Amino acid sequence: MKDNITANLTELHGRIADACEEYDRDTNDITVIAVTKTHSAAVIRTAVAIGLHNIGESRIQEAEPKILEVGHIARFHLIGHLQTNKVKKAVQLFDVIHSIDSLKLAREISQRAKELDRTIECLIQVNVSGEERKYGIAPKQTIDLVNRVNDLPNIELTGLMAIGPHTDDEDDIRTAFQHGRKLFNDAQSVVGRQFDQLSMGMSNDYPLAIAEGATMIRIGTAIFGARQPL
Repeated sequence: MKDNITANLTELHGRIADACEEYDRDTNDITVIAVTKTHSAAVIRTAVAIGLHNIGESRIQEAEPKILEVGHIARFHLIGHLQTNKVKKAVQLFDVIHSIDSLKLAREISQRAKELDRTIECLIQVNVSGEERKYGIAPKQTIDLVNRVNDLPNIELTGLMAIGPHTDDEDDIRTAFQHGRKLFNDAQSVVGRQFDQLSMGMSNDYPLAIAEGATMIRIGTAIFGARQPL
């Protein structure tokens, strides 16, 4: 397992370097979030052992036993949709929440973080593709939500998260990511330079996300292979 993951990671780093060279980006500005959804706690340990210190999970009920088993050996990112009734667990388990998509959810995170006497890093998820089945705040409502969330205590608002459209059309993907970058720039002018993370791109489209300014890319299958039953 370790040899396969190491080989995949080496290939990924090479492709990131190629994309950065092509699009005039610095590789040091790109953070890889290794998505261990459907993979075991042992895979998380292996990932950390070979230098992946940012781990992404999508579902609270799946992530909780794995995180409790391995402990906080990495920086854990919640990258999936978050329901308000699971916020308490999310704030206990994760270091970063990428998926704020409403003021109601943000207020619940703020309250739960206050109860735990902690401040949690958060990103606002924007539906840049306009696809009805995707979560995220509508682009037109993004800046208003940024303003409101930024005023909440116990939340450190550091960026936006976007998911590209479900298509093989690179022009459509880049257009969506360009929209995400514009919203990020607009939001940064409101929040300030500490608003510095743009989470875009997955295994199928991360070079295009890098081209359009992503600082975090969420990579699962390109590192760990096909998703596995736990």
